Parts: sequence; C-alpha cells; structure tokens
Amino acid sequence: MRLKIVHETAYRYTAPAGRAIQVLRLTPRGFDGQFVINWRIDIDHDCRLTSAADPFGNALHSFTVEGPLPELVITATGEVETQDTKGLVAGQSEPLPAGIFLRETNLTAADSRIRDFAKAAAAEAGNDPLATLHAMMRQLKAMLRFDVDATDAGTTASQAFGLGHGVCQDFAHIFVAAARHLGVPARYVSGYLYRPEHPHDQGAGHAWAEAMVEELGWIGFDPANGVCPAGNHVRLAVGLDYLGAAPVRGTRYGGSGETLSVRVFVAPTG
Repeated sequence: MRLKIVHETAYRYTAPAGRAIQVLRLTPRGFDGQFVINWRIDIDHDCRLTSAADPFGNALHSFTVEGPLPELVITATGEVETQDTKGLVAGQSEPLPAGIFLRETNLTAADSRIRDFAKAAAAEAGNDPLATLHAMMRQLKAMLRFDVDATDAGTTASQAFGLGHGVCQDFAHIFVAAARHLGVPARYVSGYLYRPEHPHDQGAGHAWAEAMVEELGWIGFDPANGVCPAGNHVRLAVGLDYLGAAPVRGTRYGGSGETLSVRVFVAPTG
C-alpha cells in the first residue's frame, strides 16, 4: 500500500515566545515492510535543521528558532510504501542489543495488577512466548476502553490500567510493561495508522509496541486495535517509552498562553 502522510504540529502563543528549541523524530526509516519514497520536514520560520541518529537508531532532527514567535508550525510530508509482514520487523539496523528493552521506566513500570495480568495471560497461553503476547494484545483491547480525552503524555502504565481506559499511548505502555515483567524485551513505537473511515484530520499519530520473540525477531503488536501491523501502519520511531519516541518534543523561552494543535492526514495515493 502506498500512503501519503501529512503531519502538522502548530504552537500558538498569546504573548510571543522569545525562542523555541525542538527535537523531532518525524522521519520514518525503511525496513523489509516499509519503503520511504519521499519525505520532508518544513518549518515556518528560518532556521537550520540539524540531522543525526539517536541511540535507538531513529532519524533525529533538531532546530532552534529565534522570536518573537506568535506561532510555530512544523509540517512533515511524504509517501511511504508498506507491505504486510504479519507484524515482523526485519531488515532494519538495530544499534542496541534487545536486552536494553527490558529496562523499566517511570511510564512503563508494572504494578501488581499489570504483573498479575501478564502472568495470567502467560498461563492461559501455556507459557508460549508468542501466544502470550497475542493473548495480552487481545485482552487489552477487550479490557480497556479507548478514550482520547482520558489521559495525557505523563500518564503511566499503572495509572491507565487502573483507570480502565486511555489512548493508544497507554495501551502500548501497558503492553510493554507486561511483556518486560515476563522477561520479554519490548519497546514503544510511534507512527501513523491508515484508518479508511478517518483519513482526514485524525488529530494525532498512533502508537503501538514491539516485542522480541526468539527465532523470529521483533514483532509489532497494536493493543489499541487488537491487531499486528499489517500494512496500515507506518513506523516512525522506537524507544523505551513515549518520551524516547515522541515525534515532536521541545521547549520555549518567554511567551505565554501556549496552545498546541496537531493534524494528521493518512490516505492511499492514486
């Protein structure tokens, strides 16, 4: 499937900001199931966009822009060809050993309820690692209610699990926390999802998880939708949690009254 993507992030200030510094993980990498045809990042102010790779291998861009800034708009646009690999992520450089993704973070700490959930899923699956991961994905989809207004970027896995609802970020954090508790390396993934019913102005990107299964490699699991990525997902970045894979993060100096709006368009070309 060939998908066109437009991702616009706009900051607006009641009192103009004096300076803004932004770090972007807004450029997808290719692998066996994903070929980046073209991609560009535009900033609506003059600045120098510096490129690098972060420790996880993600494409990283950063810039500083001087004010006064009544607004700042960052737009990523491109086309990506995807293939259904049944969730398998192969053919991509992995600069870090899988064991790094057993590290617990504040956002992915497993409390007693998540630990019990993970152990129950493993028992139900006969302690087969792949079957356990599929069981956890299906059960999270059934147990939790998707609610775009339920949580924010600082919500932890245990908080969202206790609430019983959340956004895709929360589903991914809970899955990662449960997998790591069972000794399975797992990581957070940011990206996009083509939703045929909502291609225009989705309001946000998407998030899911990947887990390392011996003899197979990294496999994607999307617990918010109860499916493995199969051609509708475009993968941007990975990290231990949201903070390491967020498409846009930054800070401003001066100014006040900040509002943030995000618009995402994902649709097939042709």
